[in-house]
Amino acid sequence: MNLVELEKWRYATKAMNDQKVSQENIDYILEAIQLAPTSSGIQPLEVFIIKGEELKNKIFSLSFNQTVVKDCSHLLVFTAWDNYTEARINEAFENMFEKRGARDERWDAYRQRIVDLYTNKPAEENFVHTARQAYIAFSFAIMAAAELGLDATPMEGFDSAALDELLDFKKRGLKSVTMLPIGYRAEDDWNLNMKKVRKDKEVLFTELD
Repeated sequence: MNLVELEKWRYATKAMNDQKVSQENIDYILEAIQLAPTSSGIQPLEVFIIKGEELKNKIFSLSFNQTVVKDCSHLLVFTAWDNYTEARINEAFENMFEKRGARDERWDAYRQRIVDLYTNKPAEENFVHTARQAYIAFSFAIMAAAELGLDATPMEGFDSAALDELLDFKKRGLKSVTMLPIGYRAEDDWNLNMKKVRKDKEVLFTELD
């Protein structure tokens, strides 16, 4: 299937059957996340892979008892930096310089512009930006799962403050953004055969000359 066909196939799965996804497939999804684009290539996000039943059940209770959280194979929790700092930005650029085996004055000047741009903004504004980057990677994960014939459910319906406390994100300088249960749909999922509804193209798109 091509990308559009995959988008038509996938849906927000509301019930999964507890069948386990192979590590090979999880690794493929994680690589898609790793390769996703982010602003200036900084990747101000971290993803946590939850597969233990005890921890999934704890998160289930913080997610308005949505069963997909405990019945999925793996639960991906997407987090974003709570703020940009000079140290974090420099670390990202040093990683680029090391991996590319080269650096020059132009790249150092660009790095300094990024440092000056973000470190002079409020933390709340910076978190909005880092969260957007996490969502870019999140979208790649959804489609990678669909390519493998796996179901995935975009989730914002959880107590993010409680989740951050449970998983000790604050000490890491992170905030939870969204979650993605991955697994296989249950045959009795009430959302399985619902017609996919989106805005008409005439409403969604405006062409400007």
